Amino acid sequence: MTDRRLPLIPVENLTTEQRAVYDSIKGGPRAKLASFKGAVPGPLGGPFNAMLRSPSIGNLVQSLGGEIRFKSAIPPKLNELAIMVTARYWTSQYEWHAHCRLALEAGLDPAKAKDVAENRRPANMDADEAMVYDFSRELHDTKGVSDANYQRVLDRFGERGVFDLIAVNGYYSLVSMILNVDRAPLPEGVPLPLK
Repeated sequence: MTDRRLPLIPVENLTTEQRAVYDSIKGGPRAKLASFKGAVPGPLGGPFNAMLRSPSIGNLVQSLGGEIRFKSAIPPKLNELAIMVTARYWTSQYEWHAHCRLALEAGLDPAKAKDVAENRRPANMDADEAMVYDFSRELHDTKGVSDANYQRVLDRFGERGVFDLIAVNGYYSLVSMILNVDRAPLPEGVPLPLK
């Protein structure tokens, strides 16, 4: 992978508007996670570095991401599975690296993660995993969902769950685009997880 296109902005070089976004991210729900690299002092990496280029939009986008990650009607393991399906669809190496670990921590079987990485429908999914995988994959592949896949999510999680599942797929499509265009690098020594 080549160097990122948008260099990291040193904290001391942030404009007032950028600093407000920076502080919101550093003080938001992500900062409470031990795995969040932004919890340490210094510039923001990942998609947040790019979001600083347009502070008003960037702040709305990162705030939306916080809602989708931490307040969804879709349980964390399933939410992370939807993110992995999206990262795989976009071949977003950084997104996959960040969220595969979170999915495993939330209880997703590593064999199922491997199947998603290799563009295979995982074997032995439970009913909820299959529902989220099928809905998410069909949404990306066909730009819509069948009545059957819609009804499965509606019956299990209600209208809010349907919307939240659409939102997680849409939001992480945007994040994947940001990361891919910026060429956000993986941590040093980490091989590309997706072929």
